[in-house]
Amino acid sequence: MTGFPEKAAQSIVDGALEEDLGGFPGVDVTSTATIPAGQRSTAHVVARGDGVLAGAPLVSLVFRAVSERLGLPEVDVELVHEDGDMLRRGEVIAVLRGSTRAILVGERTLLNLLSRLSGVATHTRLWALELEGTGATVLDTRKTTPLLRALEKYAVRCGGGTNKRMGLYDVAMIKDNHKLAAGSLTAAIAAVHTAYPKVPIQVEATTLEEALEAVQAGARFLLLDNMTPELLQATVETVRATGEDVEIEATGGLTLDVARTYALTGVDYLSVGGLTHSSPIVDIALDLVEG
Repeated sequence: MTGFPEKAAQSIVDGALEEDLGGFPGVDVTSTATIPAGQRSTAHVVARGDGVLAGAPLVSLVFRAVSERLGLPEVDVELVHEDGDMLRRGEVIAVLRGSTRAILVGERTLLNLLSRLSGVATHTRLWALELEGTGATVLDTRKTTPLLRALEKYAVRCGGGTNKRMGLYDVAMIKDNHKLAAGSLTAAIAAVHTAYPKVPIQVEATTLEEALEAVQAGARFLLLDNMTPELLQATVETVRATGEDVEIEATGGLTLDVARTYALTGVDYLSVGGLTHSSPIVDIALDLVEG
């Protein structure tokens, strides 16, 4: 899997270690008291449940950060699985060899992130499989854990989903409050075109009439919000009949049990906030082993 956000990941890991160790460089009082500085161990990072792996590059990143921070010997990392791989309960994800202290100091930071990202990837894979053959793709949203967005959106890609906008800066998304504040949908679109002519515009529409107004005003990406499958299909067909090249997304309250029905209306995308705000983790553990 390409595109791992290493810069963002490094910042997150540094912050997580700061939190766990109580400052810089900080201290793990238990490991420092009980484990000799020169002790070495082998450890396995193990899946305790089935799922899709996301965040494998974090294994090396976390333990390198721990060693540099605390002046401990490096930990050698052997990855057994790559991001996007399907994991089965009991499978080894990575083998660690090196400083016992470093391994135990970094354990919780690694597991928290790896479990979270793998949970997002696993949830996304369910949607991707449900949409196979429909022509529609599942999209994420900005409903992410604060400061973890780059990693969570990476995890969506690992699961087979597609990223939407990264933030408020790269795409203009006109929703109901923007329409109200600007006076009309057409006025809001015109204002964005004037202020940021090179920024893509996406427009939320809740009725067929709004969708057509948006297209006539120049929108080429529509979010059709909380429509029934019947209204959604009729709106898609009407928009396609204009001859304009418009990407269309279904959004609002979608669940896996209705995903295929909505995908078969002819939309290009299904937008699902739950990929990042409601995915259960994949249980992943770290075990010291002999040898």
